[in-house]
Amino acid sequence: MAIAAPALPAAPAAHRANLTSSTFVIAKRGALKFLRTPQLIVVGTLQGAMFLLIFRYVFGGAISSGALSYVNFLVPGFVTSSVLFGGMGSASAVAEDLQAGFIDRLRSLPIPRSSVLTGRVVADMAMLVWSLIITSAIGFAVGFRLHGSVPAALGAFALCVAFGFAFDWLFIALGMISGTPQAAQGIGFMVFPFTFISSAYVPVSSMPGWLQSFAANQPVTMMVNSVRALTQGQAAVATLGHPAGYFVVRSLLWAAAMVVAFAPLAVARYRRG
Repeated sequence: MAIAAPALPAAPAAHRANLTSSTFVIAKRGALKFLRTPQLIVVGTLQGAMFLLIFRYVFGGAISSGALSYVNFLVPGFVTSSVLFGGMGSASAVAEDLQAGFIDRLRSLPIPRSSVLTGRVVADMAMLVWSLIITSAIGFAVGFRLHGSVPAALGAFALCVAFGFAFDWLFIALGMISGTPQAAQGIGFMVFPFTFISSAYVPVSSMPGWLQSFAANQPVTMMVNSVRALTQGQAAVATLGHPAGYFVVRSLLWAAAMVVAFAPLAVARYRRG
């Protein structure tokens, strides 16, 4: 009678990191990479301050902003549109990681694939919050003042973070498909004109009639006007013609649409390799 051989112990399953820990590690790496190049922070801050000062003191005297003083009209638009400038850096950073083979190395690790992109987004959001704080402080330094409630102003800040989250997926998708950091920077720069064809720096009513319809309904205008209405109260309502809720709802719909459109595109491009 044959004796059955003793069963061999099962080989231990390969360790697989969970989504939370993987996301944290990748986000930490992205944040440290940014902090280890402090010139990016300094140059970005100086560029932002320079543009704000130019619009405030050079162009401000020539622009009529209705019931709002120009500084109170300008700063909400400048702070809101600044999320696009940060996003351009995200596109270049993703393309650089892809070109250097870092993304390929992450694909070979036993980690959830979604953590690679979510970690990038978390790091970008941390940098965005810091950038928004600095930009807002510069705005107050040049004369901006709140004329709405403090909770409404905090809501406006949270909206800027939400807008940054939506645009970040757009720029990550651009970085994934561009191939090189230079191409990503060039493609990302194509978004830049949308800040000027909006209500960020001038009232839409000052634009040519054929341009007003597009400018009044594009996402940057809705986002800028929602922040402007929350921070400036009734004076903004008189200038913009609608209460804050009108713009907040529409800007959040735009933000949600951008995430739905570009997050799957970025994930699909990552999975294709």
